[in-house]
Amino acid sequence: MAKQKKKSINTIADNRRARFNFELKEKYEAGVSLEGWEAKSIREDKAQIAESYVLLKDGEAWLIGCYVNPLKNSNQEMDPARSRKLLLNKKELAEIFRATQQKGLTCIPTKLFWKKELVKCEIALASGRKSQDKRENIKSRDWDRQKAKELRERTKN
Repeated sequence: MAKQKKKSINTIADNRRARFNFELKEKYEAGVSLEGWEAKSIREDKAQIAESYVLLKDGEAWLIGCYVNPLKNSNQEMDPARSRKLLLNKKELAEIFRATQQKGLTCIPTKLFWKKELVKCEIALASGRKSQDKRENIKSRDWDRQKAKELRERTKN
């Protein structure tokens, strides 16, 4: 059985698939506008950002497709996949908007995490990888593992 990596204490959800499908260029830290039930649910680690993306419109950034599992014992109406506003300053929004328009980059969320008592979202400007690049990435990872294994065996003897 393979060992599972332990999540950092601050990490809520991680989009590992994004690192495989995209080449990450520049990262930004954004606050997330949440409702009360969402914050409670996130404290119980019931959030997913695997299929989410960032949409820029009207000078604002929106996190779309982020799924927060609703609480079981509540009488209020909850939409688990609603669009959530990302809180960035105007300068960062302008940089992201310019990069997505001119350079053809996309903006994707890479991780949700706690910073003090606030929920933050790390977003990154990224360019898509072709399947050829992905294969090269896998080959280099395998080669690095094999080198590390051989080094361990040599130092053992």
